[in-house]
Amino acid sequence: MHADDALRRELRDHYLFSALTDDQVARVLSAATQRRFGAGEHLFSHRDPATRFFLLRSGGAQLFRTSPEGSEKIMRLIRPGETFAESILFMDAPRYPVHGAGIEPGELIAFDRDTFLQILQGSFATCRAVMAQMSRRIQSHWDEIETLALQNSRYRIVHYLSALIPADTRGRVTMTLPARKMLIAAHLAVTPETLSRTLRTLSDEGLIEVAGDVVTIPDARRFRERAAGDVAIAPLEDVPPA
Repeated sequence: MHADDALRRELRDHYLFSALTDDQVARVLSAATQRRFGAGEHLFSHRDPATRFFLLRSGGAQLFRTSPEGSEKIMRLIRPGETFAESILFMDAPRYPVHGAGIEPGELIAFDRDTFLQILQGSFATCRAVMAQMSRRIQSHWDEIETLALQNSRYRIVHYLSALIPADTRGRVTMTLPARKMLIAAHLAVTPETLSRTLRTLSDEGLIEVAGDVVTIPDARRFRERAAGDVAIAPLEDVPPA
């Protein structure tokens, strides 16, 4: 695919590609494809053979599992600039572990797994750097699982919002929620009413300002400090059902 300078800079800042040389990035992009998708469009299905992983450039997507009864559990909401399905890179017989679907129209880049692996196999230094970055990413996912499983609803919501704040932001920041509130509530294992009530409480406390799907945080540093200190083990009514 033809890559613009903005995409190359985007990859340079991403943990999966930051250790690659310019020639290696060019090689990855030569085997990549662009895809536009619509709201609700399936990107891949659970257990499908996995030959590609993805970078979301615009719009929104979700990863989810479906229970035998047909109910959906959202595993992750994807924002622009994030990769997903990269866990298939080191599987012997890769298959997608979840379903992927669009939640609002957008565009993604699909990277060829074999091409990326060939680059890693040809450079131990590059492979080691990528593995170190992936290990840090896995640790952050464990932290997220702990938050969803053990902490109360307010803690989950505050930490979710804190994770949306761009790195190194210290003052006022305004951001659009990456998905409908109903989907965010499902991801955080809270009811939509609990999410709305908690947002109102945070607004009354002066920590956030809410206008529809737009959330403004007057003081990002103060909000992060509150997120770090707002720890509590979940009461029984907040624990998601098994």
